[in-house]
Amino acid sequence: MNVTEDSTEQCGNSLTRELTQNPLKKIWVPSSTNVCMTNCPTLIVTVGLPARGKTYISKKLTRYLNWIDVPTKEFNVGQYRRECVKIYKSFEFFRPDNEEGLKIRKQCALAALNDVRQFLTDEGGQVAVRKASFVNTLNRIENVFFVESVCEDPDVIAENIVQVKLGSPDYTHCNTEEAVADFMKRIKCYENSYQPLDEELDRDLSFIKIIDVGRRYLVNRVQDHIQSRIVYYLMNIHITPRSIYLCRHGESDLNIKGRIGGDSGLSARGKEFAKALSQFIQSQNIRDLKVWTSQMKRTIQTAEALGVPYEQWKALNEIDAGVCEELMYEEIQQRYPQEFALRDQDKYRYRYPKGESYEDLVQRLEPVIMELERQENVLVICHQAVMRCLLAYFLDKTAEELPYLKCTLHTVLKLTPMAYGCKVESVCLNVDAVNTHRDRPSVRLTNTHPLSMSVSLVVKKPPRLLSLKGKCAVSNDHCDTTHEDLVSFQISVHLRSCTDD
Repeated sequence: MNVTEDSTEQCGNSLTRELTQNPLKKIWVPSSTNVCMTNCPTLIVTVGLPARGKTYISKKLTRYLNWIDVPTKEFNVGQYRRECVKIYKSFEFFRPDNEEGLKIRKQCALAALNDVRQFLTDEGGQVAVRKASFVNTLNRIENVFFVESVCEDPDVIAENIVQVKLGSPDYTHCNTEEAVADFMKRIKCYENSYQPLDEELDRDLSFIKIIDVGRRYLVNRVQDHIQSRIVYYLMNIHITPRSIYLCRHGESDLNIKGRIGGDSGLSARGKEFAKALSQFIQSQNIRDLKVWTSQMKRTIQTAEALGVPYEQWKALNEIDAGVCEELMYEEIQQRYPQEFALRDQDKYRYRYPKGESYEDLVQRLEPVIMELERQENVLVICHQAVMRCLLAYFLDKTAEELPYLKCTLHTVLKLTPMAYGCKVESVCLNVDAVNTHRDRPSVRLTNTHPLSMSVSLVVKKPPRLLSLKGKCAVSNDHCDTTHEDLVSFQISVHLRSCTDD
């Protein structure tokens, strides 16, 4: 029997295999490790003349795809060249008649392509983003999608050179005038030999041509789901200067009680924050500001104090904690000890029974990100888990970092997208609130069997109840906790097929 027949037989017998529920994600998987899955890795090649935004597109695409949990890595041929040629002298290196320079650039292109293949075939990557200046022949990788940026506007090109290229390692020791002059000559070296994608000659290729920074698009032969998502994303991003303001709702009644989720209203201090937020927004004098909230009472009450129109998004609702809604962490640990331990094991992928995971929440928030990319100035009044997901997108945080990002009550984050990243300004509005942040525990698995495992945890003291102005408040004073406060213990978890307690 050949390999193909053997694989077919394995897939054909898949219905006879027993299914086991993954305790972390609450999904059913075959008990056999030989799971038949289809996976077609994609290579995205960004092409175009220098200073046309290829690096900007590559970095944004990589950040977006990783955020939606598609393992993606960027491969910049220019970086390979810098590692090969430690000191850049001048544009002469890029002259088409410079045989030594041409040889080095071809070697760097091949090295990048070899690393792409390794990433997609051996390292579990699904998408590789390769930045280059030419449409190379890539016969040995089947699923290739080209992204070409075309721009003839001299003002846009000049602005890109000043904002981005002058910060390149190539021009560390040059003044502005020398760097601009050299880079313009560098562009001329490429103009003589660059051949743009042609609608007729390249009709068999899959590509999107972005013309004049998104004024027009030409899309050809989109073949699969990933390519269609890439096209949709690229047709929504823009480079207009703007700021995005993120904040949580004012402190709620359930925040004070230390209970998660629910749909309670604002506390007295939460209402005080709403007024302070209104004063802050007015002081910023923001042009054409749009305000978004969730459909939950505490965000709507916060927005009402602004006295401006706002839009409610169901997608911005807080993460659904399922059976754990409106419980304190101590109560969750007592009622559902196995769930409590599993969540600390992998907070991003853990799904509450009858609820959601952070992974689910990211998928739910993708339309919000798309619309934020389309808009200019926006204030988003949301919730802790939601704000973490949005912040992780703009700051390029990993799935492991995302659930532990600190999003403090009564603090506004001003995000200003830059060429290759995002500038963050944190503004505390000086209204006291409880601390709802829970630090990452130290977790060690001693047995990874899906139905029985022992988890070693090092956790900090649980929230203390403090009397505050005659009311009960919760304090998670993790930031001031010392090593003497740490408690180390063992939890033996015996997971059953039924999680009812």
